[in-house]
Amino acid sequence: MSEPTAEEAGAVLRRTPQQARSKARLARVLQAAERVLIAEGVPALTTTRVAAEAGVSVGSLYQYLPDRDAIIDALAATYFSRLEALMEEFVHSAATERWPDPVGVLIDTYAGLYRTEQGFRALWFGSGLTDRTRAADREHKRRMADGVRRV
Repeated sequence: MSEPTAEEAGAVLRRTPQQARSKARLARVLQAAERVLIAEGVPALTTTRVAAEAGVSVGSLYQYLPDRDAIIDALAATYFSRLEALMEEFVHSAATERWPDPVGVLIDTYAGLYRTEQGFRALWFGSGLTDRTRAADREHKRRMADGVRRV
């Protein structure tokens, strides 16, 4: 999958960037946060560390992500967005294609994604989820279950 984007994280941001330059800066911050997460784990996801990795000031980061929890929530939102978009693709494909084992196709696809999505794994297995991310995960699971039902 691609790196986190500002659009995918938009729902959990303090402020949504409007200008292309601001969107690009936030995307750099989220990409830097994912690199730190993968390389050093959840404990390293501090605003200071992420800002340094992104090459932006901490004040610039604070415009959009006020604290460590917001960084975690924004990363999680990007992963949820991607997983749900993939489910929607399956739903649309299922309307025209016939698979001998649709559940097997879903499981194989998502298993492959989990194998390659290092940031997602690092976040979920790094014991750093926030209360907001846990609540968002419950809603995400409901949407994914609905997608499976529609397939």
